[in-house]
Amino acid sequence: MLKAALFVLALLSHSFASAQLSGRVGPLTTYAAKAAVKVCNVLDYGAKSDSSTDLGPPLATAWVACRGGGLVYIPAGNYAMSTWVSLRQGSGAAIQLDGTIIRASDTGGNMISIEDSDDFEFFSGTSKGAMQGYGYKLISQGTFGARFIRFTNVSNFSIHGIALVDSASYYLVFDTCTNGEIYNLILRGIQIGETDGIDIWGQNIWVHDVEVTNGDECVTIKSPSKYILVESVYCNISGGNAIGSLGTGTDISNVLYRRIYANQADPCYLKTNGGDGTVSDVTWDTVIVHKGPYVLAVNEAWGTDRGSIGVQVKNLYYKNWHGYNTVNSRPVIRLECDPDLPCYNITLNNVNLWTADGDYVTWSCQNAYGTGACLRSANNGLSTYTSVTTAGKTYYATSYMPSDLASAFPSTVSFTIPPVPTTFYPDAAPSSKLLSISGPGGLN
Repeated sequence: MLKAALFVLALLSHSFASAQLSGRVGPLTTYAAKAAVKVCNVLDYGAKSDSSTDLGPPLATAWVACRGGGLVYIPAGNYAMSTWVSLRQGSGAAIQLDGTIIRASDTGGNMISIEDSDDFEFFSGTSKGAMQGYGYKLISQGTFGARFIRFTNVSNFSIHGIALVDSASYYLVFDTCTNGEIYNLILRGIQIGETDGIDIWGQNIWVHDVEVTNGDECVTIKSPSKYILVESVYCNISGGNAIGSLGTGTDISNVLYRRIYANQADPCYLKTNGGDGTVSDVTWDTVIVHKGPYVLAVNEAWGTDRGSIGVQVKNLYYKNWHGYNTVNSRPVIRLECDPDLPCYNITLNNVNLWTADGDYVTWSCQNAYGTGACLRSANNGLSTYTSVTTAGKTYYATSYMPSDLASAFPSTVSFTIPPVPTTFYPDAAPSSKLLSISGPGGLN
């Protein structure tokens, strides 16, 4: 057991740092400037919007022609894709998807992989571009297929204005990326695990104005990550937002979740699976939740791996929360930390949570120190403890989104491609308007 004295000095000297971006995000040049250099229309490289001709080879060829500076253009229409593409080493390039890409192969992998690129933009000029995965065809048979899009080692980038529908696996993965902006997206699929919406590990990334419906993660931050801002996110039936699960070498800091709306989803779930390293300086500010199973949770007993020394969790700040969980058999506030590495400097400020079932709520704290709910003060020393507290149920009026889904989608029918929403949090306008331009880069 670690001694309480090891933590006291840090507790006395610490003040919460505001989680924020560390610099500019997004492409270095505009899509219009890229199009002015060169336009590579996939129709000129053999693509056909006939729902049967394989888009993969024409897209790969168009990318090679424009990756050094230019815009790859996929016009309106339906494009089957059965060959997955790895688009590498782009510099000053963009992909404008105004059509719909349809998964036409049951192989795994990533349908579109962007790798080792800089100053890159993936967007829809009409805000009607989409990918249709028909994932239900595989998932209903108990199997999974390809992920939609993966960015690996991409810097100064953005992706926006696209609908990603019924993936056969994960939707968007950002692996070791920097200076990125992810926004104005709708992700919609079946409520089933292994269908993560947006997974991120990297530095200086802004996620905003996205809606996710699935059965797994909504917007999740993995290690290593620093300076991540996630705001105006609408988890409209999903597993919810998470940090983790975290293993060996964890290094996450300076994260801000702000204006999170969760319908039948969890606004935050920090989970570790043994491992080691640190999670610090994370804020969840202004949250509305309706019917979340684990509404506010830190769980350092996730999984079964106890072979490492544990992840040190510190400097967590929760403020301005309103909502309720599904049933009171689960704690509405759950702060359960490692007995060998207690969590410390946790603050709950104006956190108002109740339950849909019963006359009281339960708070569960283990080895967690700070202020609010069932947290203990560090003045008493950081010893191992467990505390379960019940509080009377109090009603706090909260807002609802008009597009809240009442139930998950069935796994036996195809999905209609929805429009990209124009609001993602009650009474909040998106940070960026939806595009409505004509032709590649808006030059026509």
